[in-house]
Amino acid sequence: MPWNLNSDAPIFVQIIDHLQTDIISGLYKPGDKLPSVRDLAAEAGVNPNTMQKALSDLEATGLVHSERTSGRFITEDDNMIKNMRISLVDVQIENFFKSMEKLGFTKEEILKLVKQYTDKKN
Repeated sequence: MPWNLNSDAPIFVQIIDHLQTDIISGLYKPGDKLPSVRDLAAEAGVNPNTMQKALSDLEATGLVHSERTSGRFITEDDNMIKNMRISLVDVQIENFFKSMEKLGFTKEEILKLVKQYTDKKN
C-alpha cells in the first residue's frame, strides 16, 4: 500500500499511524520482523532519521521491540494489538460523528444515514 504522507501532521506521526494500521490490519503479524530502517524509509520516501524517530516512538509504546543485532519485531502481545485496534476504531467513529455534526446532522440522522448506507451495500 502506498504511503500517503502529507503536510497535515508531522511526518513521523503519520509514519507511526501508517505502521500501526499495518500492524492492526494484520499486514505485520505478531512476532514479525520489520524491514530495516533504511528499507522502510525508502519505501515511505522519507529520511532514515525520521523513520528512526517513528520506530523509537513505537518501541516506547511496546508495539515494537528491538533485539540487539536482529532488528525490530512486532509485539507478540495479541491483547495489545486488539486494544489498539479498538481504540483506533473509537477515534475513527468520533472523527466521523464530528465531521457529520459540522455538516448539520444530528446523531439520530447520522445513525439513520449509516443504516441506509449499510443496507444499500448488502
